[in-house]
Amino acid sequence: MQSLLRWSIENSQSGQDGAPQSEQQQSQQPRQFDSEIIDAIMGRPDSELMKEALEKAMNEQSSEDTKLQALDDFEMLIEQIDNANNIEKMGMWPTIQSLLSSDESSDAIRAAVLWIIGTAVQNNPAAQNAYLSLPESPLSSILSRLSPNESSSETRSKAVYALSGLLKHNALAVKLLEDSGGWKILKAALEDPDITVRRKAVFLLGSLLLPSAQPSSGSTSGPPSTRLHGPGVPGANTPAPREHPNSHAGMTAESTATSAVTSSALQEHGISGDLVQALVNPLPHGKDGDQEGDEDLEEKLVRLFFTYMTSAGGHLRQGDKETLLKWIQDRRRKGENWDLQPQEVDDLQKSLSS
Repeated sequence: MQSLLRWSIENSQSGQDGAPQSEQQQSQQPRQFDSEIIDAIMGRPDSELMKEALEKAMNEQSSEDTKLQALDDFEMLIEQIDNANNIEKMGMWPTIQSLLSSDESSDAIRAAVLWIIGTAVQNNPAAQNAYLSLPESPLSSILSRLSPNESSSETRSKAVYALSGLLKHNALAVKLLEDSGGWKILKAALEDPDITVRRKAVFLLGSLLLPSAQPSSGSTSGPPSTRLHGPGVPGANTPAPREHPNSHAGMTAESTATSAVTSSALQEHGISGDLVQALVNPLPHGKDGDQEGDEDLEEKLVRLFFTYMTSAGGHLRQGDKETLLKWIQDRRRKGENWDLQPQEVDDLQKSLSS
């Protein structure tokens, strides 16, 4: 970069014959820099880079590798929330969606597009709403990529990632799952051949069961007596952190609450019973279906049941409650705690005993 800058300055101070210009000549002639040199020194605007990357991905003459690299570059750019919101401002959502739904797109292209969608809408209500406003049920196009018959395990995993970004803290999106047949598809994902997809599906359901946190008023957590004061330490005179204008913190509890709707859906669609079986009688997994059990999945399932039964108003059939309680008691005697506090396990067992 320094050599480019030095070269541009030297060339701007020389005549066409290479001889240095006099100070008078330099003062009379405005310096002209090549646009490529300026781009190299200053950097191009992200909006231009986004546009260029998407054009490469849409170019029929581009190779598969070129398209995938362009989509990867695009995803990195939209990790910044302002760039993610520029997708709508620049009218890019329809183009991105067409790459996902097109019959001409490869499985790898669809996986890359799902990654873009998930990154753009994550913790971003403006992008969530912009995507959900697209015609022809965009949510259904993501759900359709969860079929093992249609998509690779990588694409199915990315589909859950995109779903997670769309559904979290978005009550409207969760309600739209019903119209799109989404609960049935998520139920099937609990038996996906790939254990990673199962884990992500369970984690997503558990996240949707969590009660919505009330927006912070800027007060410091913990009792006043525990606040620290001193140089560099937030104290009473420290301004509250600025709230990003586009965040869920400024939304109403009703628009971000997903717990009650999810809890009802788990009961109505029989998903709660399938979750019990996924824990106590897990299906084999692995390339040859020769692997049984998964510690990570177990932890996610037990955490889900803790939330479901103790704070989300969940309900299990009596047989499922007895089966789950016995399994937890047996495992607990062997030293399992599933990364829960002892009191949390006690509370879960109590809820299953009632």
